[in-house]
Amino acid sequence: MSNVLKHYEYLHTIPELALEEFKTSAYLAEQLEKAGFTVTKNIGGATGVVGIYDSGVAGPTLALRADMDALGHIIDGIPCARHTCGHDAHSSVVLSAAEELLKENAIKKGRLKILFQPAEEIAAGALTMVEGGAIEDVDIIIGSHIRPEEECKKGTAIPAMWYSASATADVIIHGKPAHGARPHLGVNAIDAAAAAINAVNAIHLNPNFSYSAKATRFICDAGVTNAIPSLAHLNWDIRSQKNDVMQMLQTKIKAAIEAAVATVGATAEISFIKELPAAEIDEEVTTLLADAITDVLGQDGLLPPFTTAGGEDFFFYKKLKPSIKAGFFGLGVNATPGLHHPDMHFDKDALEIGVNIFKAATKRVLG
Repeated sequence: MSNVLKHYEYLHTIPELALEEFKTSAYLAEQLEKAGFTVTKNIGGATGVVGIYDSGVAGPTLALRADMDALGHIIDGIPCARHTCGHDAHSSVVLSAAEELLKENAIKKGRLKILFQPAEEIAAGALTMVEGGAIEDVDIIIGSHIRPEEECKKGTAIPAMWYSASATADVIIHGKPAHGARPHLGVNAIDAAAAAINAVNAIHLNPNFSYSAKATRFICDAGVTNAIPSLAHLNWDIRSQKNDVMQMLQTKIKAAIEAAVATVGATAEISFIKELPAAEIDEEVTTLLADAITDVLGQDGLLPPFTTAGGEDFFFYKKLKPSIKAGFFGLGVNATPGLHHPDMHFDKDALEIGVNIFKAATKRVLG
């Protein structure tokens, strides 16, 4: 058995928000060094960690990537960080696989590279790793994510997770303040915001495309109830299975909002933030992962590829370095009631399966 539960139990007690993973990255770097990796910290000026083991024999460079950051929640009125997406599990699994591979002297050729990445939740972490040169020499990169119980139960795994493109539209609407008794002298930001929401809801693309755009935030307050508010802040969550459809959707959303607010005399500042690309996965790596899953769980444990509306910044690696071969698998851990739920929990014994899948895939490439 590996040290995966020991690592997990510690990391779970120190949840840290995006780009603040100081204790987490320090622990992971220390453990990698103890295992025999050459370690570089503060990748891209952030908290990222890279560990390298060079076999000294010609061969490919394989990277195993895990994210580190926790989510921010407000629980009982108190802001806090909590690991409700399983990034502590991901880091524990990859760290333990790295330890075991070196302990077993399993790397016979090429180089094994371990990437501990910050800030997945704010779509910034993979970018900092790329900017810091973490994948310049990487030929193959593999990541994974624990899955909700309804998608993938303990004892099963998915060889290819087809994540969707996602983005947040951040919109500031500017109206004109006025007294509630003289609304004709102002421009009501609430009216403009309501028009914008209806306009976005009326967007229709080809129904054969998978996409969605829904308002998720609406803040507007003049401070008193008898005044016309002049400022509104709105957000839309936008998703699409394809990158080109996402671009089309963003163009239509911008045009719809601008036209809608103009009908009441308001203006809008529109920006798209937290943008994540849709998955691009190499068939060769999916086959590799399917074989690794079968090695560990048998044929009954191998599920078909899965498409999700969720977003994942892992896919920036392939987008920014198209020559890299990328694969991403889903690990069944019986996670419930759901990812990002403040009370998310799972069967920790399933983490050892993730360790073994990463090991099996690595041995097929570098063994």
